[in-house]
Amino acid sequence: MSTGQTQELARRVSELRSRMQQSVEQVVVGLGHVTDQMLMALLAGGHVLLEGVPGTAKTTLCRTFSSVLGIHFERIQFTPDLLPSDVTGTQVLDRQTSEFVLRKGPVFCQLLLADELNRAPARTQSSLLEAMQERQVTIEGRTLSLPEPFMVLATQNPIEQEGVYRLPEAQLDRFLFRIHVGYPDRQHEVGMLELHSRKIPVPTPITNVAEILSIQQQVDSVFGSRELQEYIVDLVRQSRQHPDLVLGASPRAAISLMKAARVHALLSGRGFLTHQDIQGVCFPVLSHRLIMRPEAEMDGRTVTDVIRSVIKSVPVLQDGRR
Repeated sequence: MSTGQTQELARRVSELRSRMQQSVEQVVVGLGHVTDQMLMALLAGGHVLLEGVPGTAKTTLCRTFSSVLGIHFERIQFTPDLLPSDVTGTQVLDRQTSEFVLRKGPVFCQLLLADELNRAPARTQSSLLEAMQERQVTIEGRTLSLPEPFMVLATQNPIEQEGVYRLPEAQLDRFLFRIHVGYPDRQHEVGMLELHSRKIPVPTPITNVAEILSIQQQVDSVFGSRELQEYIVDLVRQSRQHPDLVLGASPRAAISLMKAARVHALLSGRGFLTHQDIQGVCFPVLSHRLIMRPEAEMDGRTVTDVIRSVIKSVPVLQDGRR
C-alpha cells in the first residue's frame, strides 16, 4: 500500500474508534480504556482475557461491544460439568431420517464470550485451543471453519481459588491481551447510577463485518522499520534473561507485539510504527506470558514491575542506532 492509502486506513480506524466509544458509553461508563484494547485486539485478529472481580460490567461490556460493531455474539457460562461438545457441537441422531446430523455449538459465532473460563476443567478449556489458533473446529473427525472475524473474550475471577482450574500456559499464550477490569472511579460510578436510573438505549451498529475484515486485512501494511522489529525482539529476549522470571516471553509474544503495535499506531492516526506504539502494548501483551519466581513475588515485586524494568533496560533506537 502507498503512504496515502495507509494514512487513509489510519483515518478510518481512528474514526471507528471514536464512534465506537460514543456508542459504548451510552451503556457502560468508565471503561473506555478497556474498550480501546478490545477494539485493538479485534482489528489485530487476537483474543482477550478480561480479569476482574464480579460486578465490574465485563459481560455487559462484551455484549455491548458486539452490538455496536454489528457482529454475531454468543455466550458460554463455563462450569465444572461443561463438556467440550457443549462448546464445539456434536453429532445427534435425527429420528425422522435415522441419520446423524451435525448440531453446531455456540463457538460458531464471530464474538464468543467464555464467561469464567477458569471454572471449567482442562479438557473443556482445551476445546477452544484449535478455534483460537486455527479458526476452525474438528468435530468427530470433521473439520469446519469458523465465521470471520472470530474473537474470544474470556473472563476470569482472580480472587476465588475454590472450584477453579488454572489456565495452562499454552492457553494463556493464545490470548493477545490480558486486560484488568478494575473498579470505576467515583465520578464514573455516579454516572453509572444516573445511567441505570433511566431506560438504557439499545446501541445500534456503527459498522459492519465487511469493514472490520477490510481493516484486519490491511493492518500488516503499517510500516515498521527493521530497527523497530529488532527492538521488539530485544524486548522479548530481555524478558527471558530477567532474574525475577522463571519463564520469559515466547516468539509468539514478539509476533503479538508487532500486530498490536501496528493497530495502536492506526488508532493514534498514524500509518507507521514508533517505539511508543510498542511500549504502549507491552503490558497487555506480556503480563500473562511471564511467570514470576516465587522469591521475587515474596519480595513484593510484580509482573508490571518486571515489564517496566525490561522496557528500561532495552535502549530506544535513535536514527537506526542504539
